[in-house]
Amino acid sequence: MQSNNSENISGKGTLIGMCNPLIDIIATVDQDFLNKYDLKANDAILAEDKHFPIYDEIVEKFNVEYAAGGAGQNSLRGAQRLLPANSTIFIGCAADDKYGKKLKEAATADGLETAYCLDPSAPTGTCATLINGYNRSLVTNLAAANNYKFEHLKSAEIWSKIEAAKIFYITGYFVTVSPQSILEVAKHAAENNKLFCMNISAPFIPQFFKKDFEAASPYWDVLFGNETEAEAFSDSFGLGTKDLKEIALYISKLPKANAARPRMVIITHGPKETIVAINGEIRTFAVPKVPLEEIVDCNGAGDAFVGGFLGQYVFGKPLEKCIDAGHWMAGQVIRRSGAVYPEGDLTKYFD
Repeated sequence: MQSNNSENISGKGTLIGMCNPLIDIIATVDQDFLNKYDLKANDAILAEDKHFPIYDEIVEKFNVEYAAGGAGQNSLRGAQRLLPANSTIFIGCAADDKYGKKLKEAATADGLETAYCLDPSAPTGTCATLINGYNRSLVTNLAAANNYKFEHLKSAEIWSKIEAAKIFYITGYFVTVSPQSILEVAKHAAENNKLFCMNISAPFIPQFFKKDFEAASPYWDVLFGNETEAEAFSDSFGLGTKDLKEIALYISKLPKANAARPRMVIITHGPKETIVAINGEIRTFAVPKVPLEEIVDCNGAGDAFVGGFLGQYVFGKPLEKCIDAGHWMAGQVIRRSGAVYPEGDLTKYFD
């Protein structure tokens, strides 16, 4: 079985991503600082009122790095590292404030063109990535990221970018923000035989946002997910199985708006084999082993996989090459704190 991707569709603005943009503020902190904010090692939480001062405080007290975060933006940054300049555009909601400027600077440094909807009613979304030894704690304030407006998508400036693009990647998280925008892009992709990709993103998406998530299902050309997300899908849709191959095959056979493209479902499972369902068949791909002592932080590995995959898919590479690139990018990210990619020219690692 071969991938259905045989056309090189690279070019300016080829790949558009939509998700919730966050500025990741990465710092190494001591245990006393974690205790001050009641934070646990290797946890990920949404900020409560007591956590809001944390973002400015880590900037004041520690040496920090900034990265253009949020799952979708992480993936597009990875894809852009494998693509010609100006290949990617990211759409989401931020604010015209100090962290919004940092966000744009960080995204631009990784080669993304940003097309943010600027919301004056809330600050830019932030994620404190706090490193303590081999542990990390994430504290996220979505803020403006929650406020994307459909009117921004349909503006002449932004919609012209949608019309020019060839591939769309939208995370499941965006279902909680603007399902109307997802369907508008999805329908455009189907009507024009463009590639529409989504990610389950988190177990709570099919569990608690089933209606809006399911509404996009006829338009999925590629659906990404991991094992816990796939199992949550199975539970929510009453499949009665935890077998990842069965779940992937089921999703691949759901009704589809654009019959010209077979649906591809890709389920990652950490160091275990990656599962791909397409054309009624299952393929599995071994994940290259990363020595345990080299693993720093698994946060962002799934985002990096998508970035690597799409970074090769754009060129019409065979499925095997796309999966290999996804595995390689994920393997690089887990050797670093946060969703941070290696410096330098990454295209040299791929033929």
